[in-house]
Amino acid sequence: MTYTAPLKDMLFVINELADLDAVADLPGFEDATRETAQAVLEENAKFVRDVIAPLNRAGDTAPSSWKDGVVTTTAGFKAAFKQYGEAGWQGVQHDVEYGGQGLPKLIATPCIEMLNAANLSFALCPLLTDGAIEALMTAGSDAQKKTYLANLIAGTWTGTMNLTEPQAGSDLAQVRTRAVPQEGEHAGTYRVFGQKIYITYGEHDMADNIVHLVLARTPNAPEGVKGISLFTVPKVLVNADGTLGERNDVYCASIEHKLGIKASPTAVLLFGEDNFQVDGKAGAIGELVGEENRGLEYMFVMMNAARFQVGMQGIAIAERAYQQAVAYAKDRVQSRDVVGSSGPVTIIHHPDVRRMLMTMRAQIEAARAIAYVTAAAYDAAHKSPDAATQKQNQAFYEYLVPIVKGWSTELSITVASLGVQVHGGMGFIEETGAAQHYRDARILTIYEGTTAIQANDLVGRKTVRDGGATAKGIVAQVRKTAEQLAASSSTHAPQLKAIAARLAAGADALTDVIDYVVANAKSDIQGVFAGSVPYLELAGIVLGGWQMARAAQIAAAKLDAGVADADFHRAKLTTARFFADHLLSKAPGIRAGIVEGSGAVMALEEAQF
Repeated sequence: MTYTAPLKDMLFVINELADLDAVADLPGFEDATRETAQAVLEENAKFVRDVIAPLNRAGDTAPSSWKDGVVTTTAGFKAAFKQYGEAGWQGVQHDVEYGGQGLPKLIATPCIEMLNAANLSFALCPLLTDGAIEALMTAGSDAQKKTYLANLIAGTWTGTMNLTEPQAGSDLAQVRTRAVPQEGEHAGTYRVFGQKIYITYGEHDMADNIVHLVLARTPNAPEGVKGISLFTVPKVLVNADGTLGERNDVYCASIEHKLGIKASPTAVLLFGEDNFQVDGKAGAIGELVGEENRGLEYMFVMMNAARFQVGMQGIAIAERAYQQAVAYAKDRVQSRDVVGSSGPVTIIHHPDVRRMLMTMRAQIEAARAIAYVTAAAYDAAHKSPDAATQKQNQAFYEYLVPIVKGWSTELSITVASLGVQVHGGMGFIEETGAAQHYRDARILTIYEGTTAIQANDLVGRKTVRDGGATAKGIVAQVRKTAEQLAASSSTHAPQLKAIAARLAAGADALTDVIDYVVANAKSDIQGVFAGSVPYLELAGIVLGGWQMARAAQIAAAKLDAGVADADFHRAKLTTARFFADHLLSKAPGIRAGIVEGSGAVMALEEAQF
């Protein structure tokens, strides 16, 4: 089955929940009108449907291959990536000075979702390139920007992020890759030596060059994360005039054989092991990005961009699994209707199948709304002329990023699993394609920081650091929406009031957890972190419920006004009610587990396991 972008829902969220009109009022975004957004999204939907989505199945059955250091991607990927770059899709949100379109993140975000829904393995290459672009825009020198950005944005070169080493997974304090400064005529450059693993698109045949951003240590650097620097290490060295020169001493030793995203080559890269000599010596040539020993700070720019995009991958693969499940449920005839029927009916008539489909749909719509609203906050944080508005939106964005990443990817596994379940036994058969979505989704809660890492970030940097001020400020907005719905005089007031009651209870639960985290972060640190992932889950459910409540409020008003497309707005109202009754209703129970149940997590002795 192919993929059809849910443009109607995307545009509703962009316009009504994320407030594109307000984003278009920001300096530099004057052209980001509703008409522009619709035109961009419609064109992107056609491109990914016709060019990218048809390659998804082929990438799973005939993935990328490695031989003697050379990686050959799935047939069709190279041509599709060329079209992707030439059409300007790599540069949607990037600076026009370097060939980008300069559109807000709010418009780029649904394009990211569509690309990943069409073909998750393919989309990983542009994802990492986006991160490299953002890191260089933030910390790169003028010369580095001139050398790399236009080519990265054009899609003629791609970018990677090189953090992980065999002994240093998420603990980057253990990074051992070395960067030795050169002298004489090569002063200002470094020879890089080391091994990096799990490097997405670390080697491939889709672009003329690959720009590796590499974490490494210079001689005499401080121990731990304070001694890490960031370097650009291109696969092919770049001459002074911008043309490509000789091959750098970077070698792909192998690619991984994986559960999912099989077409995306995950490389083991060897830097400076004398596979390609430069000037007659071993050592990959690199340039320092920014200042020494600030590499992790710069890399976090790339990591946060990637984390947001991985959250979008979760929403995307969930949408793809949902679409396939709906199509199958409408087509598969099995058993009689429980209320009675003359013969077997399509399985979408069965209540439990409806429950599964509604669970999938409601979570996707909630996660999409959170992500798009987060993207709008990013735009305001970077473009608002008012410093206070910038600060407020930056805090909102930073609090939401681990939720976008963690909650959206966790639900993608649930949704993809439900997609298999809707198919029944046929879902376990590879030929239907439902299993691929489940396998592809499984990595999303792991790479770019596991769910626990996102949750620990939510606890430490995003909640404890400011005494819960940002978190409580967001909950105050949730309560305001609940109060508005509770006081509604709409003809749909019974629905809105029911949603309001669930949302108010969710806000209470989240407030209790925020208070617990802040109060116990020093006195019972194990107890607090034992509940970090449930805290993230609770925040996702409550904030997702908040956005669904806002959507219900808007849909009810439009129905009261007799606007066109009543079916869409009735469905939005019904889906919001389902989310409140079946998902938001779980909030008090999650709260109890965090606040009252932490003791049992660490109670057993190690030997008892």
